[in-house]
Amino acid sequence: MVDVPSLLFICTGNATRSVLAGVLAERERPAWRVRTAGTFVIEGQPVSWRTRRALESLGLGADAHRGTQLTADHLAEADVIVALACEHVAYIRRNHPEAAARTTTLHRLVATLPKGQEPLAARIAGLGLAGVETDATWEDVEDPGGGEVDDYLACAAEIDTLMRSALPLLGE
Repeated sequence: MVDVPSLLFICTGNATRSVLAGVLAERERPAWRVRTAGTFVIEGQPVSWRTRRALESLGLGADAHRGTQLTADHLAEADVIVALACEHVAYIRRNHPEAAARTTTLHRLVATLPKGQEPLAARIAGLGLAGVETDATWEDVEDPGGGEVDDYLACAAEIDTLMRSALPLLGE
């Protein structure tokens, strides 16, 4: 039996970026275990109308989504923690150093994770993520929060493109 990856997508409010990435992963890999959470969340908050528009632009929805604060349990269950910005990687390193070796930005994941026959855990471990210096100039997916609808649509398009590259690297 093939190991099913467990992915955790994190952003700040668990209201747009992590939701988009999580919903895209669930659509493309329905058998995978996918969760989303945020580092600074208003618990139980649904997505905004702007986020709904961004999801709809990709043919997706997340009506049942409610904001969830990141916990140690989320991290313990995840094979890979995919952050949408460097500040989220820093948060994990500072508050949950035990998960730092499995935490990377979505951009870095796409740029550095080798595709191969080795198990995902081994390929992730080979990246040395706990000690990698992050660089917000190319790793961050900009937070559209407080912006216009076009900002949310651009964010959705960027995450969609990244996920199309990331998912085959993570496994089938």
